[in-house]
Order: sequence, then C-alpha cells, then structure tokens
Amino acid sequence: MENVLITGGTSGIGYALARIFAANKYNLILVSSNYENLKIASQKLQSEFPVTINIFEQDLSELKAAENLYTRIQAENINVDILVNNAGYGLVGATEQINLQDDEKMMILNMLSPVALCKLFLPHMYEKQHGGILNISSTGAFQPGPFTSTYFASKAFVLSYSKAVRFEAKKYGVRVCTLCPGATRTNFFTREGADLPKTSMSANEVAEYAYGQLMKNKSVFIPGFINWIMQAFPTNIKMLAVAKMKKEKF
Repeated sequence: MENVLITGGTSGIGYALARIFAANKYNLILVSSNYENLKIASQKLQSEFPVTINIFEQDLSELKAAENLYTRIQAENINVDILVNNAGYGLVGATEQINLQDDEKMMILNMLSPVALCKLFLPHMYEKQHGGILNISSTGAFQPGPFTSTYFASKAFVLSYSKAVRFEAKKYGVRVCTLCPGATRTNFFTREGADLPKTSMSANEVAEYAYGQLMKNKSVFIPGFINWIMQAFPTNIKMLAVAKMKKEKF
C-alpha cells in the first residue's frame, strides 16, 4: 500500500481527502499543530478503514518546521508516495493593520513550508520515478485580494510554484497538481471571520473532485462551475467584490 502525507489533515478539505485516500487503500500520514485533533481524526479514520495511520504534531507556521517534520518521518522509515500540502489560513484586514508577525507566520505556513516539503520529498519520488504532489491553492490565486492581500498573494505563489515544479517533474514520472477551491464550508472561513457565499461547496465535494483530478494528473483544477466561470470576469470587478466582502469583517 502507498502512503499519502496530508498537512492540515484533521479537518476541512484535508480530513475529507484523508477519508477518500483511506477508502482507496492508501496509508495515511496526518500532520497538524494540534495533537488532540490528530488523535480524534486518527481514531475516526481507523474505525472506518483498515489502513495504517501515522500522526505527527508539527506547527508548520514556524521556520524549519518542515525540515523537522521530514527528519521525523525519515526516522520512522516511512516512505511518502503522495504529498498533499493542504495546511494554510488567511488573514483579513487593511494591510497596514494586520500584525506583521501574524502575516509572517501565515507566509511560512502557506508558502515556505510547502516549498520545503516539496524540495525534501521530491528527490525520493524522482529516484523511484513515481509519486505525486497535490498543492492546495485557491481561486484567490487568479487575482489580487484587497483587505486579504498577503493571503491571496500567497496562493498565487503556490499556483505559480506548482506549475513550474510540474514542468520539471514530468520527465521523472512524478505528477504535481494544484487544487484551487473557492469558498468551502470549513473551519477556514470561521477562522477568517467571513460569511460563506451561497455558492460555497462542502469539503467532501471539493475533496472528491480533487482526488479524481489528481488521479488523472490534471495540472490545475477549480471545483464548481460557478467558481470556474467567475475566473472569466475582469480582474477589477473581482477585486471590487473581494474588497466589499472582506471589508465588512473589520
């Protein structure tokens, strides 16, 4: 059985993906900054699926955390066949009002840790000429985001980085794919303090779509017809809509 590593695997899209991978006979490596949540998620999944589940408590919003996680996994002699960089969050507010340290932690989690994990696990995949990476971006990657500027920029980074690494990895038989979900009914929006639009999707819907596209080795995919069609709107109009929605939160 192959192993899939999922960061932020205890809730939302990450947990939904964990269930789908387990249902398809993948062993799980779940990572979260909250050990209690890891235990609960692991117990639930273990009661449903006859797979091996390893859990690692690691706060990936800290510098060098990705390297520490990699070292711990290697020490356990666990191979990672598929890497899912799912952990992330967003901050809402005027750029000058968001605390710099909070922004830095978000950038580490959303950008630096996924890059580090890709760099660390790709050589093993290249050696086997087999494996895959699923990076979670956002529809926010396709436009600037007033009053959530750093978050949208971080997701644009993930998208650009993933497409470049996909080009490099192709000759080794390794797939690198990017999921760009729109509004999803998860704790992410609760943490951000945002109201969910009527077009929001469930985490299960997003995860099922993402798993199918990953298995087909699609490059970039946006779940939901409305989310997809909205990308055709002019950037200025999308920015105005984002600004209006986010500014209502502070």
